[in-house]
Amino acid sequence: MEILVLALVGVATGIVSTVVSLASIVSYPALLAFGLPPLAANVTNTVSLTFTGVGSAVSSRPELKGQSPLVLRLLTATALGGATGAALLLLTPPRAFELVAPVLVAGASLVLLRAPRSAALHGPNLWIGVYVVSIYTGYFGAAGGVIMFAILSAALDQSPAHVNAVKNVIAMGSNGVAAIGFVLFGPVRWDVVVPLAIGMIVGGWIGPFIARRLPGQSLRILTAVAGLVVAVKLAFDTYT
Repeated sequence: MEILVLALVGVATGIVSTVVSLASIVSYPALLAFGLPPLAANVTNTVSLTFTGVGSAVSSRPELKGQSPLVLRLLTATALGGATGAALLLLTPPRAFELVAPVLVAGASLVLLRAPRSAALHGPNLWIGVYVVSIYTGYFGAAGGVIMFAILSAALDQSPAHVNAVKNVIAMGSNGVAAIGFVLFGPVRWDVVVPLAIGMIVGGWIGPFIARRLPGQSLRILTAVAGLVVAVKLAFDTYT
């Protein structure tokens, strides 16, 4: 029964991750409810989330067509950022990112609520922005997908569904490299990872079908609203 529940949590996490960029609001609390300590829950969650990108990449082929150069370039940024963030997590307490996380998530959500404008980030600036966000994702990660979606939306002249597809695939860089560090040096619970990862592959595959069918700019607005809700919750937990 626990294996089945974890697999279902993985499916829900994969869908939420690929549609509104908020995977950890489903999986992380579920792992805590299963009795995992916070650090073990964090690293186990990150290792499992890598598999969401696998399902999403397969399902998002229409949106990713012709974008291989961009995706590969940004994958290097997310991989390096994820490695930096994972190292910081293993060597330092996460309090600094806990304090700044509500502000980052709220700011990114407000950016998404603005009407789309011309690209504000180009070339090296985009790479640096993605790298910095990936440090946050590898270290703390709460609603990191919302921040990444905001960065890419500001930089890429593409529909929200196309931006979301790029975001989902390049997230494998930060999650994957961070996962390697956690596998080598962190308390990963493999009995939890396996069913959770299987569910996340399925959920990651389902999510893009939902995202591409949302009308107009609703994907961007839905992500922004969900991000603001998470920002309020993070602020309440952190500052009270």
